[in-house]
Amino acid sequence: MNEENNKWLVVVNPKACIGKGEQDWPEIKKILTEEGFDFDAVVTEYPRHAIEIVRQGIIEKGYKKIISVGGDGTNNEVINGIFTQDRFPTNEITMGTIPVGTGNDWVRTFDFPNDYVKIIRILKGGNTFAHDIGKVTYYNDGDPKVRYFLNAAGTGLDEMVCTRTNEMKRKGKGGTVRYLLNTIYCLLNYKNTHVKIEIDDEEIFNDYILSLSIGNGKFNGGGMMMMRDAVPDDGLFDLTVIRDVSIFKFATNVKNLYNGTFIDKIKQVSTFRGKKVRITSNPPHSLLLETEGENLTNSPFDFEMLPKAINMLVRPNAGKKVHKETKK
Repeated sequence: MNEENNKWLVVVNPKACIGKGEQDWPEIKKILTEEGFDFDAVVTEYPRHAIEIVRQGIIEKGYKKIISVGGDGTNNEVINGIFTQDRFPTNEITMGTIPVGTGNDWVRTFDFPNDYVKIIRILKGGNTFAHDIGKVTYYNDGDPKVRYFLNAAGTGLDEMVCTRTNEMKRKGKGGTVRYLLNTIYCLLNYKNTHVKIEIDDEEIFNDYILSLSIGNGKFNGGGMMMMRDAVPDDGLFDLTVIRDVSIFKFATNVKNLYNGTFIDKIKQVSTFRGKKVRITSNPPHSLLLETEGENLTNSPFDFEMLPKAINMLVRPNAGKKVHKETKK
């Protein structure tokens, strides 16, 4: 087996943001080179390819520094590549991200700038944040499967919107406006599902839901602040559950989804926190799940938090800012 590799492995998703990844990669590559990064770049060719690239790169070539060029879905695949290899402990691996995706929700928590030069200089600075990682077990026709995620997952309306948005992306359509239109369409067509939630082995919820978001980042769904009080290194999941709510009430609170105030303004919203979460549905297996844009089947879902499991590159003092902004 080769020795540890000091180069960066840069994983590029050319299809991120409907081709923006391919369009912007030459510029990003030029900036990385000018800023002195010694790297090997690999371009993904099909869905989940980044998982294979990262896993094989770590196992066979010894990479311990990885940069994801894409959106939250690309980050998710890179994370799953890291967490499905057994050569190095994951907390010895450093990951950076250059966001070119549609939602870019993870970087919102850490207030990344919208400028490639500034972002790459943040990565060059080497300031790391010991970040928690979510692990979920789901069931594909009764066969348990595992998926890891950096930021957030969702079910109910959240998953339905994700599925429809992914279908539109495959047709070359996307953007924030289309995401909102998809949300409205799904709101009109989604049927509420009966869900039981257990947190740390205690039942805390048993009712119908419209939507459920769970994660350790504040944002989901293209900038919606669904987990307003989440802290990415406290070892806890934050859950936001939206029960049955009228279309009118939801529509009048759309802007409040983007600053987190909907949690206070809509009485049908509840929030919870815990290390271990189990979600079951009635009828059984009737819920689907999305993790950062990846559609998964089927309920029940078992979530486990892996505390401080990876080193994420962030701005200096970003961790202090994340903790300070969180409401307790």
